[in-house]
Amino acid sequence: MRQGTTGKTIVTAIMAVFSILFISPLIWMVSAASKFEKDVMAFPIRWIPREWNFIENFKTVWMGDVPFNLHYFNSLKLAVISTLLTLLFSSMAGFSFAKLNFPFKNGAFILLLSFFLIPNEATLVPRFIMIRWLHLYDTHASLILMGAFTIPLTFLMRQFMMGIHQEYIEAGKMDGAGIFRIYWQIVLPMAKPIIATVGILKFLWTWNDYQGPLIFLMDPKLFTITLGMQSFNDIYSTSYAVVMMAAVSAIIPLLILFILLQRQVIDGIAGGGVKG
Repeated sequence: MRQGTTGKTIVTAIMAVFSILFISPLIWMVSAASKFEKDVMAFPIRWIPREWNFIENFKTVWMGDVPFNLHYFNSLKLAVISTLLTLLFSSMAGFSFAKLNFPFKNGAFILLLSFFLIPNEATLVPRFIMIRWLHLYDTHASLILMGAFTIPLTFLMRQFMMGIHQEYIEAGKMDGAGIFRIYWQIVLPMAKPIIATVGILKFLWTWNDYQGPLIFLMDPKLFTITLGMQSFNDIYSTSYAVVMMAAVSAIIPLLILFILLQRQVIDGIAGGGVKG
């Protein structure tokens, strides 16, 4: 009994050390964003600034030469719309593959997964041609269209929904519920953990996407936070405190989203990985 307790204590201590190592860059970034430029690279590191310059750095980022607030809004718009569409389409597809019976279902699912093996870069030129043909080049609609359906997230949805007992579906049918009502009122409420997981992953991928906006956007007014950060670095490349303030501002939505939904994310990944 004592050996088991000692082992757990050692594992906990090791995990705590690694946690501190992993989070220390984030802490340094927040600390640097609050300092004057002369104090950013001071050694040894002063984690709590002696002199605070947080407000001035904040003003420089949000009210400076780079329209940071516009890039921020563009990223929020794309991330929210793409996430909502992905949740709708991936959950419907996952429900269909998990609970419905139709010809060639398994073959269609294997074919869908095989598309995931194609590198994203290999489809870049065909997607570019298609977007130009649809007259959607240099619009947010192009990025939303390409990001509305994601194969790996559909796979997670399907795996989780495979673990929902078929008795719930049959009970819904006995009560006269149609397919869509079963999906909307029975399956989706039971799939909240995987919905939260897919939502966070999709929001994160869209928010951090650099290649898509770089290729399919030309108007600076449409640029996302990733392109905006590049422009920001070009102007303030030697102002590390200001750059760190911009970086801190860029990760705030991701931190808030994960903090609010972290429990559902853990449950969703566990359920999506072991069920089915």
